[in-house]
Amino acid sequence: MAEKKAWGKTNQWAEELELLKSIINKTILVETIKWDTPVYTHINKNIIGVGSFKSYFGIWFFNGVFLKDENKLLINANKENTKGLRQMRFNSIKEIDEKIILNYINEAIENEEKGLKIKPKNKAEISCELLDTEFKTNLNLKKAFKLFTPYKQREFMEYINEAKQEKTKTNRLEKIKPMILSNIGLHDKYRK
Repeated sequence: MAEKKAWGKTNQWAEELELLKSIINKTILVETIKWDTPVYTHINKNIIGVGSFKSYFGIWFFNGVFLKDENKLLINANKENTKGLRQMRFNSIKEIDEKIILNYINEAIENEEKGLKIKPKNKAEISCELLDTEFKTNLNLKKAFKLFTPYKQREFMEYINEAKQEKTKTNRLEKIKPMILSNIGLHDKYRK
């Protein structure tokens, strides 16, 4: 029985991806599997990923925004949401140029060693009037709420604030009060 590769669902680009892998193996990167696909790391930091889709295969540079891209090979697949990731896409094995790929990968490794990172934007402060009002009369709830990380506190506030009607906001508050008192985050059941 043939060994199944972690090259996506169709394996239609298996030969091309094996060639990319052989090029990547000439670097100091360490192969791991994350998100069901090969990801290559350096100093435990994601540097590149490799994968394929129906119409192309390629290399994903996690901090590709910092690459010089002198050959104009990198694309930002989602300009609205993607800040650092850049893709190098191929449609044929003939497009693979080992020297160019190694230059990009080695530059990505150097950038990681320099500590180049996109600084996350701080989200605007939010508040929840309904929750603040509840805290005035329910000090145990306020105390329990303060034990959560700012991220989880924000999730609770957004959950209430996103409701359009006051009745729905009130129902949501009543739903989360026992969770807060039991130190259970809004989405903890999904985090394992």
